[in-house]
Amino acid sequence: MRTVHRHRGLEVPTTLAEACRPSRTALVLYDLQDGILRQIAERHRVLARAAALLQAAREAAVRVLFVRHVTLPVELMGVAQMRLWMSWQRASGPEQVVSPFPPDAPQSQIVAEVAPGPGEAVLDKLTMSAFEGTPVAYVLRDCGVTTVVLAGVALEIGIEPTARHAADLGFVPVVATDACGAGDTEAGLRTLEALRFAGDALFCEVQALREIWQG
Repeated sequence: MRTVHRHRGLEVPTTLAEACRPSRTALVLYDLQDGILRQIAERHRVLARAAALLQAAREAAVRVLFVRHVTLPVELMGVAQMRLWMSWQRASGPEQVVSPFPPDAPQSQIVAEVAPGPGEAVLDKLTMSAFEGTPVAYVLRDCGVTTVVLAGVALEIGIEPTARHAADLGFVPVVATDACGAGDTEAGLRTLEALRFAGDALFCEVQALREIWQG
């Protein structure tokens, strides 16, 4: 039997089914870009599960947002951006850094297997949290969304800060674990352990969401 906790007129979900009612849920697909997926060993598994999740969301009229990582010209990179890309590109100085994900570059585009459709949007970000510097939070709140389902890559780079940020903003984060991938397997497992320990997020596989949304 479905039981919902109530507190001062609010519904407090504790189960996946309670949290993921289609009308109050959004699917956020994170960084499913050609140039990023090439760095993921399990990209074929991630893409297959993400595509299945996307189809289930569409069939249930769950709102869908894509976020993608883009980079500025190096002339507009400040301290934080320059330090990040010097580290990731193993550059000895700023003069060796190149902008890896210009918005119009082929490697920056969402891959065809999960191409955005009508009624869906792609929002660009410069940071790891999907909420920082983007209208994601505004869009979700304006639509009455209370739960955010996260899928994509990479767990240890972007999914974790997005899930934590979602909880800080008052959303219930749900991580679709089989539709997520990691650049480093051990780091990805640590991410899931850390999020479980924090207690804010719910975890599931795509089939569980499909069954809830179909029901």
